[in-house]
Amino acid sequence: MSKPITNYEDVTVYGLDDDIETQLIAEQNECTFGWVTKDGAPMAAIMSYLRTDDGTFWMTASGQRKRIPAIRRDPRVVVTITSSGTTMRAGRTVTYKGIATVHDDDETKAWFYPALAERLMAKYGQQRVDEFAKMLDSPRRVIVAIAPGVRVGYDGQKMSRATVEAREAGALKFD
Repeated sequence: MSKPITNYEDVTVYGLDDDIETQLIAEQNECTFGWVTKDGAPMAAIMSYLRTDDGTFWMTASGQRKRIPAIRRDPRVVVTITSSGTTMRAGRTVTYKGIATVHDDDETKAWFYPALAERLMAKYGQQRVDEFAKMLDSPRRVIVAIAPGVRVGYDGQKMSRATVEAREAGALKFD
């Protein structure tokens, strides 16, 4: 058994395990998507996503949204997914630095809109899936693919367990 913790200085020891990360990405349907503005400032929005088997994250927005010219200018982005609102409870998260590419071709739209609609609307039935896919197909809409790079995962449930173990071992005495 390892020595009980006495503080939260190094939380890197509470990394997110691969199986939990897979579950998190499957259960959650929203992420925080961040980009860099023209003046170098960070900006973010909550967006729905689809992740394909190759690890790419896919999202969509209308082309006139400010994030689209921003990522065309500087494709460095970030994607953060949390467990809040899932069956996993809050406290787990994974963040990826990535490089974004904007797609506006019909071939990408043809597979992406139905796939995202299925992911987000399947529980409401096929009519809602079809309706959502059709509504996405608007004139200025584009699709953003994010190739993930550096990954940082955190599992707060591990930290909670370590805290309980430290308390039970008598290591958390504060005067």
